Amino acid sequence: MTRLTVAIAAAGLLLVAGCSSAGSTGSGSGDSAVSTTLDVSAAASLKKTFTAIAAEFEEQHDGVTVRLSFDGSSTLANQILQGAPADVFASADEENMGKLGDDAAGAKTFATNTLAIVTAPGNPLGIRSFADLNKPDVTTVVCQSAQPCGAATETVERKTGITVDAVSEEQSVSAVLTKVTTGQADAGVVYVTDARGAGDRVATVTDPAFAAVVNSYPIAALAGAGDGQLATQFVDLVLGADGQRILREAGFGAP
Repeated sequence: MTRLTVAIAAAGLLLVAGCSSAGSTGSGSGDSAVSTTLDVSAAASLKKTFTAIAAEFEEQHDGVTVRLSFDGSSTLANQILQGAPADVFASADEENMGKLGDDAAGAKTFATNTLAIVTAPGNPLGIRSFADLNKPDVTTVVCQSAQPCGAATETVERKTGITVDAVSEEQSVSAVLTKVTTGQADAGVVYVTDARGAGDRVATVTDPAFAAVVNSYPIAALAGAGDGQLATQFVDLVLGADGQRILREAGFGAP
């Protein structure tokens, strides 16, 4: 009889422990459910600044992870149209933002940018102007015309009457920069911010014609965002004092 009592008591303890364990698991699942991922697609030229802005946003929002996707704006817009997850889109031009139509209604300009030429450190080939990119001994890379940096380069070509004989057209401005920093090209047309971000890995050359071609960068919380309020808060951070400070420090112009 005593053994039976002990067995019943032990079984009761096991049942309580099991219930307690199940409760802990439920609590853990609840914590996991609270965590949220915000998908932000941004132009390649925004990689450094938006990585910093995303880190700040995560500090301000417990349980939120910002998942960043960087590429040429045209590429990102097409991916979003094809169903790629995106709560926020930041484009390097208004044309590619416009591709999203009503899904990007209310897009606001948050920065501007202009072009620059980058060469190997020390500018060994003596490139001094946009026209010098066509020197016989200079291999130049530019962005594809569908990308904002490529469209801006084409605008400079029209305004100056100089068509650059590029050896390749890249999918993003970061790809152009990589071709130059790795020695695969002598020169490339990128944004001022990319040239600054590359530091002493490149020499920077400006041309008066670049000042007349300014890219405006719009950002929008997309209509299909999983959490519209959170997406709007990210946009607000970019447009606010902290986001603008990070962008100015990187060389972006005011909206």
